[in-house]
Amino acid sequence: MAEAKKPRQFAKVQRPRLYEQLMQQILTFVEEEQLGPGDHLPAERELAEQLGVSRATLAQALVALEVLGVIDVQHGTGAVLMYRPSVATVLRDLRAHKNRLPDIVEARSTLEVKLAALAAERRTEADLQKIDQALEVMAAEIGDGGRGARGDELFHEAITGAAKSSVLQKLMTFIAEMVLETRIESLGQPGRPERSLESHQKIADAIRRADAQGAADAMGEHIEMVSDVALLKDDN
Repeated sequence: MAEAKKPRQFAKVQRPRLYEQLMQQILTFVEEEQLGPGDHLPAERELAEQLGVSRATLAQALVALEVLGVIDVQHGTGAVLMYRPSVATVLRDLRAHKNRLPDIVEARSTLEVKLAALAAERRTEADLQKIDQALEVMAAEIGDGGRGARGDELFHEAITGAAKSSVLQKLMTFIAEMVLETRIESLGQPGRPERSLESHQKIADAIRRADAQGAADAMGEHIEMVSDVALLKDDN
């Protein structure tokens, strides 16, 4: 007796996430309006109304486009188009970004936890001043309604410098552009800038106390927090 033929197994069709659909609509708008580098997108409130979505949902799509370098979002000026890519190119780049994000987080956890511990052991008064200045910059940016991205960058640079490790510093320089992706993505989440600043303060306090283990633990918690990004969550 012939063996019964097994039914064919089909792969589950993945529905595009909402923010991906919004990205496609925004890029279609850019194409139809013939916008070019330097042109502004409509204001966020207007764009959300046209698309029929909440501003929070739209913000996720804008963050994704900013991570990929398609737009630049500055507080007070809105979203500026950096270049005009095809929809296919953007979706391909988005998937590539999501695939490498766990590796970026892993690298940051490996390098920056050690850097924080070394900074606690080796920091000078000049290093502590740079760390405090970075915190002040970030707090001022957030207080002005921004994300605090420049202060965030200065803070991590100050800790790297305080660690006095030339090899680790070179490794951080090597992954700097990839870290920038995670910085934009993390600080683009609602309420994240304020939480990140608080997390930075815990790291700074441990470094000031020369508490290497405390600094490492605080940095580990910080990296775990910033790795929790909306673009990796399934909203289907």
